[in-house]
Amino acid sequence: MHFRMLHDPASGAMSYLLADLDAGEAALVDPRAADLAVWQAMLAEHRLRLRWVLRTHEHDARLPPRDRLAPDALGAPQIVHRAPGAGVIAFGGELVQVLPTPGHTASCLSFRWRDRLFCGGLLAVDACPYQPRPALPEALWDSVTREVFGLPDETLLFSGHARRGRAASTVFEERRWHPWFGRAGRDEFLRRVARLPVGGPTRHHREPRDRRPVAASP
Repeated sequence: MHFRMLHDPASGAMSYLLADLDAGEAALVDPRAADLAVWQAMLAEHRLRLRWVLRTHEHDARLPPRDRLAPDALGAPQIVHRAPGAGVIAFGGELVQVLPTPGHTASCLSFRWRDRLFCGGLLAVDACPYQPRPALPEALWDSVTREVFGLPDETLLFSGHARRGRAASTVFEERRWHPWFGRAGRDEFLRRVARLPVGGPTRHHREPRDRRPVAASP
């Protein structure tokens, strides 16, 4: 097992590399177009064949063309918007469960690998830099409370954007203390979401001068 993270300090975006070093195969979760050269170098460093590009969601319509990830950008099939028929994909000896978790956008996916879940913008609610409110609030409540919070307490949650300087948490922590889900019922959650503004991206983004990979322990 090999796991790396890449953080863009300008936008807070997080991307992830999952790899089976023995088999020489890997998957990428939410890679950004701006980071293609970095990921290609990391794959080459460990002689990894990229099997899958896994996208929890996308905001391509809100991005300039140069920032959009082309379907063939990394030479591997993308899974985005729709889970494969079996709901499970493989790279090397590793299995990834693909879960439909709509709400942040209409067709969000989450990816469960070993003891961790990559859930994109599900937990952001009002903190996504590309949209100020969830696309489908009712579906978001169901996805988080049923799919995410139904996992074991110790499951690690990796988001699509670092929140308050943090890239990861646990189901135990978010189920109890998440500011939108931890202490609210469904009706209260929906009332709060209804008061959020409707509009475009919430902040301006600059490309950072330096994007360094962050090592992460298994």
